[in-house]
Amino acid sequence: MFKPGTGLRLALGAALLAAMGAAFAGEATTPKAYIPFANHGGIRDWKADRDQGLWVQDIHRQWYYAKLMAPCTGLNFAQTIAFDTHPLGRFDQFSSILVLGPGGGRCAVQSFTPSGAPPSGKIKSEAKS
Repeated sequence: MFKPGTGLRLALGAALLAAMGAAFAGEATTPKAYIPFANHGGIRDWKADRDQGLWVQDIHRQWYYAKLMAPCTGLNFAQTIAFDTHPLGRFDQFSSILVLGPGGGRCAVQSFTPSGAPPSGKIKSEAKS
């Protein structure tokens, strides 16, 4: 014999499982961003976001934003960086950058997503009264 409310609990549980399955299916079909052939000229340009991240442009002029795992010492002032790709030669969320020069080092990428172009120029400060 069923207890009162058992059917309602089963229906709610089934609905929850269906919603979770749909959410996971949506994540699985979302393609991950990457720049192919980054080790063979696939990267056209880059611009540092202070020491927190990096805008990277591919050869098709599409911009991406690489958020870094931790502050990257020297990135904001770096003239030269290297892109450390995995064996497939693509730059993505599993890659790193190397800041070349004094005080530089390896900085791991946390996330890599399509982005608009980086802001140009300096940020205007608010007028003082």
